[in-house]
Amino acid sequence: MAVLAPRFGRVEPRRQARSYLLGLLSPLADKNGWTLAEAAGDRTPDKMQRLLNAACWDADAVRDDLRGYTAEQVGHPDGVLIVDETGFVKKGVRSAGVQRQYSGTAGRVENCQLGVFLAYASPRGRLLLDRELYLPRTWCDDLPRRRDAGIGDEVRFATKPALGLGMLARTMDAGLPAKWVTADEAYGKDAKFRHWLQQRRTGYVLAVAKNQRIPTERGSARADAAPVLAWKRRSCGDGVKGPRLYDWAVATLPDTGTAEHGHARWLLVRRNITKPTELAYYLCYGPADTTDEELIRVAGTRWAIEECFQTSKNEVGLDHYQVRRYDAWYRHITLVMVAHAFLAVTATNAEKGAMSQNGTASSASPSVRSDVSWHT
Repeated sequence: MAVLAPRFGRVEPRRQARSYLLGLLSPLADKNGWTLAEAAGDRTPDKMQRLLNAACWDADAVRDDLRGYTAEQVGHPDGVLIVDETGFVKKGVRSAGVQRQYSGTAGRVENCQLGVFLAYASPRGRLLLDRELYLPRTWCDDLPRRRDAGIGDEVRFATKPALGLGMLARTMDAGLPAKWVTADEAYGKDAKFRHWLQQRRTGYVLAVAKNQRIPTERGSARADAAPVLAWKRRSCGDGVKGPRLYDWAVATLPDTGTAEHGHARWLLVRRNITKPTELAYYLCYGPADTTDEELIRVAGTRWAIEECFQTSKNEVGLDHYQVRRYDAWYRHITLVMVAHAFLAVTATNAEKGAMSQNGTASSASPSVRSDVSWHT
């Protein structure tokens, strides 16, 4: 709160924000207005609701403070930025951005809101860094509905990849150390998303569909038409059951004028060990001397944001809010990200302390490259 306190001009919202954060960090089963108010000793949820709906404070400024905290606590030159979305199932039609739409969280079409998030993962920790609420075009074109939900005139329709780029631009411009960006197919298939990263000379490992068109020496072809000549069994990181082992292959893509200045592009293919027909594809871009192991590591880092979503929902109430206004959504989500960051940093520091006491040391895997150029 010492970091965030200057963002609250009056003592009342500052104290209430502290109570809100303490409630999010407490072992409550539900973390909505009523339960947080009870934990704070309030008779009604009015103060908690006022903090989200009417109090004078800037959620974006708090987000910027969180970014600075992230750089200080877990920043690392090998940091990876991860873009992904998660759904918030809702009843009714008045919550900002809600409509029947596909939610990967539910695995089906639901009446829900969609939040696009940016996470940061490094050898020092992983946490949520930024957020944007996706507004479908039907919402953006409905002026009475917008006003009822407190959506300002400056808010315009933006695709989910465009929202992701906005968050990436803010973070990179602020100087948070990050060498790579990774995301799923929704972002990997977007040419503007990939080209923007290339213009910034930022490496990426982006998932794409098997029918994604890939440049070849003789034009283009589908990703699943790549002649895979060499498979290597590697772990892309540790999961709850140990190393996540897959078979991997890398094909170097021809230079089409977008991989200049010592950079190159590759197609990374992942094969399930127990289901050899189950393949996943990634378009990659980075320094020409990037090893296969580095690309595999970044591909595996994408799961970090799923872990952040799960922890934030289970531990600090990411999806427990009961607000309808556009700005109130940002305020709740921002405070949740602060609470999650505190837990993540505390856990990392505790783990480091335990490792230091036990004398545990880590060893790097040897770098192996089977450089396969793709010629069709």
